[in-house]
Amino acid sequence: MSYKNLDIWIRSKEVSIAIHRMTLTKLPKFEMYEEGSQIRRSSKSIRSNIVEGYGRIRYVMEYIRFLTFSIASNDETIDHLETMFETDSLKNKILYNDLHEKLEVLGKKLNLFIQAIERNVQVTRD
Repeated sequence: MSYKNLDIWIRSKEVSIAIHRMTLTKLPKFEMYEEGSQIRRSSKSIRSNIVEGYGRIRYVMEYIRFLTFSIASNDETIDHLETMFETDSLKNKILYNDLHEKLEVLGKKLNLFIQAIERNVQVTRD
């Protein structure tokens, strides 16, 4: 098994690519280097933390720690996206709604994934 088989990684890869493309094609030039740069970094951090945590899978608490970082990056990405839409830097409501929904679903799946790992650890300890 590889992290590349994880649904959370596949979804995070897709959303980070979509956000990267959005920042380069749908934002005003000045936002490409301000908020655009921030959201690109936070969206890529979601998937990077999944990968880094997976590399520590033998150390369950470390794995959970990096998955928690991934959730924080997901939340940060949602905040950047909302800010861009609220300030009219991102005007495409359909694109905004699509990206927002993907990030919301990803956040829920990350939480459920952590809960499953924690249940598994608890069963092992009992």
